[in-house]
Amino acid sequence: MPELNPLAVIVAAAVVFVVSSAYYIVFAARVVDLRGDGTESDGMQPWKIGIEVVRCLVLASVVAGVVAAIGVTDAVEALQLAIVLWIGFPVILLVGSVIWENVPGALAAIHAGDWLLKLLIVAMVVTVWR
Repeated sequence: MPELNPLAVIVAAAVVFVVSSAYYIVFAARVVDLRGDGTESDGMQPWKIGIEVVRCLVLASVVAGVVAAIGVTDAVEALQLAIVLWIGFPVILLVGSVIWENVPGALAAIHAGDWLLKLLIVAMVVTVWR
């Protein structure tokens, strides 16, 4: 089984945190519109930032574990894994939220885009940086 680089996991988590934050800055106004409740987010309070950092570390660790467990060794395999994980988990969950909780499809699509970026970045970083 290929070994993991703990530094790669930490860097992947940090990159995902920054990219995801930038992604939601770009889509902030649209997210507020699509939520339809007329309220804006209360922003990135320190405790929320801390939880988000932990979420990114957990995501990077889990994906790194899957990469090692199934023997992903190159960028093409990392890309394939990221897409399969994206379809199998966040897309399926977000479709459920559209169907059962009346979440607007466009809002779910914004969240799905964020998850695609996260999974692509993490899978690539932990695969190529060994």
